[in-house]
Amino acid sequence: MPRTFFVRGIFLLCDKIKVMTKEQAKTRIEKLKEAINHYRYAYHVLDQSLISDEALDSLKHELFKLEQEFPEFITPDSPTQRVGGKPLPEFKKFRHETPMLSMEDVFSFEELTAWLEKVQRVVPNRNQYDFFAEVKMDGLALELIYENGLLVTGATRGDGRIGEDVTENVRTIDAIPLRLRVPSEKEIKEFIDRNGTSIQVSNSRFSEAISYKLKAISSSKIIIRGEAFMMVRDLQKLNAEQEKKGLPAFANPRNAAAGSIRQLDSKITASRKLSFYGYDLVTDFGQTTHEQKHELLRLIGIPTIKETRHCKTLAEVDKMHKHIFQIRPSLPYWTDGEVVNVNNIKLFEELGVVGKTPRGIVAYKFPPEEVTTIVLDIFANVGRTGKLTPVAIMKPVVVAGTTVERASLHNLDEIRRLDIRIGDTVILHKAGDIIPEIEKVLKELRPRGAKEWQMPAKCPVCGGEVIKKGAYHLCVNRFCPTKMGRSVEHFASKGAFDIEHLGPAIIDDLFELGLIADPADLFTLSSEKLLALPHFKEKASERLFESIQNSRHISLPRFLYGLGISNVGIQTSEDLTHAFGSLEKIREASLEELQKVEGVGVVVGQSLFDWFKDKTNEKYLDKLLKFVNVLVEPVHGKGGALEGKPFVFTGSLTEMSRDEAWHAVQDKGGDVSESVSAKTSYLVVGAEPGSKYEKAKKLGVKILTEKEFVDMIK
Repeated sequence: MPRTFFVRGIFLLCDKIKVMTKEQAKTRIEKLKEAINHYRYAYHVLDQSLISDEALDSLKHELFKLEQEFPEFITPDSPTQRVGGKPLPEFKKFRHETPMLSMEDVFSFEELTAWLEKVQRVVPNRNQYDFFAEVKMDGLALELIYENGLLVTGATRGDGRIGEDVTENVRTIDAIPLRLRVPSEKEIKEFIDRNGTSIQVSNSRFSEAISYKLKAISSSKIIIRGEAFMMVRDLQKLNAEQEKKGLPAFANPRNAAAGSIRQLDSKITASRKLSFYGYDLVTDFGQTTHEQKHELLRLIGIPTIKETRHCKTLAEVDKMHKHIFQIRPSLPYWTDGEVVNVNNIKLFEELGVVGKTPRGIVAYKFPPEEVTTIVLDIFANVGRTGKLTPVAIMKPVVVAGTTVERASLHNLDEIRRLDIRIGDTVILHKAGDIIPEIEKVLKELRPRGAKEWQMPAKCPVCGGEVIKKGAYHLCVNRFCPTKMGRSVEHFASKGAFDIEHLGPAIIDDLFELGLIADPADLFTLSSEKLLALPHFKEKASERLFESIQNSRHISLPRFLYGLGISNVGIQTSEDLTHAFGSLEKIREASLEELQKVEGVGVVVGQSLFDWFKDKTNEKYLDKLLKFVNVLVEPVHGKGGALEGKPFVFTGSLTEMSRDEAWHAVQDKGGDVSESVSAKTSYLVVGAEPGSKYEKAKKLGVKILTEKEFVDMIK
């Protein structure tokens, strides 16, 4: 959005936030007291929990703050009155020998069960599955490397492959030993006796491997992973010191740990009193289970969380999850859930990895944090397609560790369903601890004069006409500045023309300076013209110019995706390329021909037909084709080993991208389809397969794992 509209929005918002008058405060305090007492009565007397404890605490906190600001309204019956070295110049990059991968999140026992069902489809021996459950720490992941028993490297996770070397700061953490402990003969024997009889290899082989490794610690390389974090008491002390110094407090323990570890001066890190718990022993000691990893970590001097537990079933995992959630307020550290590992290491490795996520591990998160806040205003945000999305502006509030002051309300129907009005008190939570969502309106706290919000009849950006289409409202002005800016952003995205160095701010500047009016105008820009952009110097303009020029040659699927046609994604673009083979044939296709393409259908076909028959779009396309060379690759190789065999893919692939897999099939003469039918030769199943998997089984279609597919095309 051009910055002129943004600045205007800021002024409008500031105008909405006004200081509460004494009379308004008195009314609000009385309503809060009534509501809190009502919820307390329902909970303690009627045994009914009408709102979460966190939401109730949020109301109490608001009441307390108001009473502190207006002490003349404090009464004895108020719910608040029940009880009175040398700094480094920079951090060096560090490459992990083995990637530090991420985890899938689940938020209910049903989702946890679904996770197990998915992994059992990959390795279907149900009897092999038991679990090791760990408390999920809320801190910063670290990798520790010991050589000859001594700590030589401490590194952050980074992007999983490249982190930062923070060894000097890691050395200041007392919980991390500078030298690993060598267990006694007795301890080694007891460990072997406890674990040697329950494994798949011979007891003597297990004993020899473990015993040798433990005794050889002083001459080995050992890699350990764990979490640096801050104890509750230490974070409280740190924030008190921050306040005394007039500095901002840390919002959550994750920020505190990350901020402390990334101090260039290790003396500052040392003063922060960080702690550490280990959760993974990367080095092979001969261990066969994840549970043994924790035992071995403790034997060599690495602390682990005592609340961790071996669980035979998911029911036991869930029981532990509920227990930790219950005692969470009394724990000396912060936790946001439970990490569930497939305990058998061989089975864990067999399950493999999807992208950056191992199949054999999942984060079973606690329910999202809830708070209450007040809706100050609602405005309509205009997106790339012209869709107007209502967004609530709220009184800033901390939820799940971050400050939130706006939340999407999706569409007018959602506003009516929740009955949200400007001035309402609402319960806010974060879906997945990420996206702020309004869950409920506390109508008993609704002030007089609370306003219903109406969708504007005119676009708030360009003043163009707004129409209702289904559940959504759309700006129909094709030259709306916001629509045009976001369409260029989509055009330049990685899946389309992949123009590097062209971000939203630069796009807005190009429009404001009149240098472009549509995406095709990007190819008319010279490096000299780009120098007109704010803060752009010769090197930056040449770099962007070269990036634009490099995008002139583009494959047909990426070209189609870059046009930004409604409902047409990357896979649909591949389907169209496969069906027609050229842009000319797609442009000339009838509605019936488009709708017959597998993976397109009635709605998308209509969208395509309407777009290509629109006179303005025809002119834009002709203009664009003067600058761009659309590469038409062969649809498939004739006479290949897979000729005439239709393939369908479902789930996420790890060995290659979906596009690469499709091309591999087509290069060998095979066909690729989006839907399973009796004509399908093979269904290739990746991680988290969808409904196609069940349909293929019913139809008797041959099902391939990703490994089987890779072997086939090789």
